[in-house]
Amino acid sequence: MSAQYQRFLKVLEKWPAEKTKVGSGGEWTKPTDRMSEAKTISGTAVAKEIREELRREVLELRKRVANFVPGLRIVQVGGREDSNVYIRMKVRAATEIGIDAVHVQLPRSITEMELLDKIRELNDDAKVHGIIVQMPLDADTNIDSHLITDAVSPEKDVDGLHTVNEGRVAIGDLSGFLPCTPWGCIELIKRSGIEIAGARAVVLGRSKIVGTPAAELLKWAHATVTVCHSKTRNLAEITRQADILVVGIGVAEMVQGSWIKPGAVVIDCGINVKPDPSKASGTRLVGDVDYEQAKLVAGYLTPVPGGVGPMTVAMLMKNTVRSATRAVDWQTRSNWNLTTLPIKPAKPVPSDIEIARAQKPKDIALLAKEIGLQASEVSLYGNKKAKISLNVLERLADRESGSYVVVAGITPTPLGEGKSTTLMGLVQALGAHKKRNAIAALRQPSQGPTFGIKGGAAGGGYAQVIPMEEFNLHLTGDIHAVSAANNLLAAQLDTRIFHECTQQDKALYDRLVPKIKGQRKFSAIQLRRLKRLGIDKTNPDELTEQEFGAFARLNIDPDTIMWERVVDINDRYLRSITVGQSPTEKGISRQTRFSISVASEIMAVLALSRCMEDMKQRLSEMVVAFDKEGKPVTADDLGVTGALTVLLKDALEPNLMQSLEGTPVLVHAGPFANIAHGCNSIVADEIGLKLVGKNGFVCTEAGFGSDIGMEKFCNIKCRTSGRKPNAMVLVTTVRAIKMHGGGAPVTPGAPLNKQYTEENLELVEKGIPNLLQHIANGRTFGMPVVVCINAHVADTKPEHELLKKAALKAGAFAAVVSTHWSDGGAGALELAEAVIKACEAGNQFKLLYDLELPLVDKMSKIAKTMYGAAKVELSEEAQQKVERLTAAGFGKLPICMSKTSGSLTGDARIKGAPKDFTLHIEDVYVSAGAGFVVAMCGEITKMPGLSTRPCIYDIDLNTETGQIEGLF
Repeated sequence: MSAQYQRFLKVLEKWPAEKTKVGSGGEWTKPTDRMSEAKTISGTAVAKEIREELRREVLELRKRVANFVPGLRIVQVGGREDSNVYIRMKVRAATEIGIDAVHVQLPRSITEMELLDKIRELNDDAKVHGIIVQMPLDADTNIDSHLITDAVSPEKDVDGLHTVNEGRVAIGDLSGFLPCTPWGCIELIKRSGIEIAGARAVVLGRSKIVGTPAAELLKWAHATVTVCHSKTRNLAEITRQADILVVGIGVAEMVQGSWIKPGAVVIDCGINVKPDPSKASGTRLVGDVDYEQAKLVAGYLTPVPGGVGPMTVAMLMKNTVRSATRAVDWQTRSNWNLTTLPIKPAKPVPSDIEIARAQKPKDIALLAKEIGLQASEVSLYGNKKAKISLNVLERLADRESGSYVVVAGITPTPLGEGKSTTLMGLVQALGAHKKRNAIAALRQPSQGPTFGIKGGAAGGGYAQVIPMEEFNLHLTGDIHAVSAANNLLAAQLDTRIFHECTQQDKALYDRLVPKIKGQRKFSAIQLRRLKRLGIDKTNPDELTEQEFGAFARLNIDPDTIMWERVVDINDRYLRSITVGQSPTEKGISRQTRFSISVASEIMAVLALSRCMEDMKQRLSEMVVAFDKEGKPVTADDLGVTGALTVLLKDALEPNLMQSLEGTPVLVHAGPFANIAHGCNSIVADEIGLKLVGKNGFVCTEAGFGSDIGMEKFCNIKCRTSGRKPNAMVLVTTVRAIKMHGGGAPVTPGAPLNKQYTEENLELVEKGIPNLLQHIANGRTFGMPVVVCINAHVADTKPEHELLKKAALKAGAFAAVVSTHWSDGGAGALELAEAVIKACEAGNQFKLLYDLELPLVDKMSKIAKTMYGAAKVELSEEAQQKVERLTAAGFGKLPICMSKTSGSLTGDARIKGAPKDFTLHIEDVYVSAGAGFVVAMCGEITKMPGLSTRPCIYDIDLNTETGQIEGLF
């Protein structure tokens, strides 16, 4: 006997006797005015129809998203057989429809906290669209069932039992999940052809699962509803007035024929076990309505079994498919429902920090949801920044990617020409004003320039990333993780040299493979080294003396060490140092230097990795030095690959921020463009391209001029990712053109010469060749080039027109003037229109050179095509290194030219667009993990220094308000 049945028997015992009688007579007599029995409403038949409809709906979902499968998880605690019966029914129905239903059976010993954790795990699983918790909970300890049902996400509560979904039903919001049994009752009534609107309905029972929601659904279907319960007087009189009678009281055959209005619709939700000696089992199932009496009075009647029961399962499936459909709709929607942030541009334009602080960013969790990220894919760092899981790429693998736009510049002045500002203005125009899905993908700025002379890199004016303080400082710690990983490798490198110099082979081997608790074994990374050495043994005690000597000694040649320590500040006194001077190092010292953190090869690895496994593989392949036989020594040889990956596992996830107008911004990785390849990460772009969808845009930036950042964006980054950019935005300013036309030097911190603040068409005319070279660079890669003239206050219209005319004549797709710095996205609408049209023009992207070319030929191809050089000339040392790298198997890698950003040549003093010069290559080294060979052109420092008056003089913290002052 069920607990529910026992409970209602007690209610029945207390029920006033008169409530079971009709009037005062008490006895029921068969009606004489009925010509036929009630029509049976077969829940079995209707449920079958519904399952077939759902099966077709699932097939349609699979047409919209390849390989899509609705997911249902049925959570059971313990193993009650009655629960198992219900679960098997649900699994069979789901399988028939095409739903992936999984029975999640948990032990009786599970605690409430463990069960809640399991439900949260299912809530966060993108493959799960529906979750039900089978009741009762058959646990050893007391578990609050209401707490458990409310732990299921309302978006996955296909039982419709969450308080939120119950509340929606109560107020007439039927857009959520409806409780299955009441919904099934309504569906049975509708499918029988009965008009609910205007009917008088009585619901017998007020349970949370059946009676109460059934009454609400009938009410919102426009019936006049009365709810009866154990305290209701004159029960039979009330039920006899019902056109529709829904019974869910839990007492076998309680409702007699005399309680029913002739011709009424009777829906029996009860299921009870009644003794029946005539049955082999000794029992039979009956409802809460006396079927034999009711069928002689009612017009329509549901049987038990075969009535409401099958409908409950069918409506559970319907809720699951509804949830899955919402997931597909969300996944395939063409436009975000983005809440933009209005701006009110002031004149004159305030400082960047004043503008940023005047705008209150929206909660980053809201932005993440708006652009289609699921809660499980977002790790919040406060409420203004977050990290995005790479799992989103798996979820959106079948979604078409958006258009890919790279923003580059002409050869800049030392003040910069506003690439980041233009990028932000463009995406604000696309997203906030054109209502197109658009994401800006930027590099994370180094703290070196932030505390040096350049300041932040968040854009500027009314086109910037907010909060700009967080953007320009620690953000989520990625650069610190790169620094830690880089310096761990440096420490292991010097330590290994020390230990090899101070120990014999056997002692060194025994320390590398020690006995732990009497056992000795190789670690996984040591087994990889054995394999590279051709030693096919796994037992440390089986290696010969020659083998363990080869294993233990890397024999690093200190003169070939390429790995340097890093720190993320400008510190000129670390450009040349000596390490190992402590007496404890026994005289084993060497000359080395520090680089700034963003110049680390690990930063380039982070930017070029396509997934966690790819990053791990790249880290393992990083060459730190060569041994005394000329063979490369890698991070894997030093045993640090796993440790580096652990330090960087979170850093591989891109960071989500927002623009001043509330559009999404992905910030990730920050390799310098004059030292490394100067682009943000591949994974950030990939996530962005999937999030924006087919008609959206991901706009990213390539550092410095097109000769440096854009060239490497194409030849290194796009070669690695396989992406083909749809368009290039080339940013220019009148100021930079005048400088290339022979204008006075532009010096940070010093006032501009009047040549730059007054109209001077002659200087503009003379400086145009630099612009033309950069247009040609973009067209060389087959990209339509949109020239954006980033307007400054001192510019004149004739100067703008001169630049536009020259750009179009040189083959630019479009040339527009943009005022995004002063007007935000509204000032970049013409630019946005041009970009949209350029992306629609067709993709003709091509790479500059084939990897099969020799290293020097690839250098020459870049120098001649991108810079206008006649040839390249290698120093003797550089030539020797090219030969060594080629012999070591690195000859087929792409080239990363490390060159001054201030000139198309290798000499920053030379402006304009000189032709037929010689480019000198002073040094060459390999970044094997990143996957390129670096050619150093002239004197390029990897560690900037502070100026006489760096920004640090102005930076302070207001201890009363907590605000940073003077940062920008």
